[in-house]
Amino acid sequence: MELPEEGKVIDKDIPGPIIEKVSSFPSMPRAAFKLRELLAKEDVAVDEIVEILRHDPGLATNVLRLANSAFFGVPRKVETLKHAVTLLGIKRFAQIAVSASMSKAMDAAVEGYDLSPGELWLHSIAVSRTAEVLARHKKFAETNDVFTPALLHDMGKLVLGQFVQDERQNIERIMSTGLPLDVAENMVLGTDHAEVGALILARWSFPDDIVNAVRWHHNPERNKNSTTKSDMTYLSNLMCQPRDDSDSAGGHSVVPSPAVVERLGIKVDQYEVIAAKTQSWMVKLSDSLTFE
Repeated sequence: MELPEEGKVIDKDIPGPIIEKVSSFPSMPRAAFKLRELLAKEDVAVDEIVEILRHDPGLATNVLRLANSAFFGVPRKVETLKHAVTLLGIKRFAQIAVSASMSKAMDAAVEGYDLSPGELWLHSIAVSRTAEVLARHKKFAETNDVFTPALLHDMGKLVLGQFVQDERQNIERIMSTGLPLDVAENMVLGTDHAEVGALILARWSFPDDIVNAVRWHHNPERNKNSTTKSDMTYLSNLMCQPRDDSDSAGGHSVVPSPAVVERLGIKVDQYEVIAAKTQSWMVKLSDSLTFE
């Protein structure tokens, strides 16, 4: 696997064993790839989307379950895929379908990060939903596909988890001095989960703006090509962290970057209201969904 050109997303060498792990990481789930390819077309027929899901009964079931959840629920119970498309619209339905297809890759326990089965996926869904709510709340013009980088922002943990587990003692020692997880990862492993996630998405041929949003979702101040999309990915992830002084799982302060807050025009009271709602949504989603 070749690294992106210097000056784009990755600006240093990544240790060989981690690059090898990224290279052997599974391709994007077939259904998610086909849906993403289909949605790139100007005109998409409902039957085309439904047909993709019909070939995967388990995925179809999960899509309906997610559509009927308290998190994405419609006014009345959805019984069929076609009914779901009619009520939700093609774009929303496709996002739910992509989310459900990605659950297979993100539903396992993740060593090194103390994530139980399903926890990474639930967090990712919550962040993606929060990004959309934030975008609508601020009426941003640049909101195209903000759902995707928010959904996939922590993909790097699936690769880096075992490396973090192997070096857990050294990483925890560094974090005990007050440094955040991504800094400790870089000091010990030579990279961090955001950078590895960006590598995975680059390998999957995602656009540069999505790769960039994932790369800097913990460090917006280091993002030389910040966009509304990358800022919203960062802020939405922050809103989905435990509401205490710091993120115990990631070692990041939940106090948002002043630069991001200024660029997005978010007031402190607005941030707190949306963050509180997000925590409530996460509980509802966790209670209503179990993917196997």
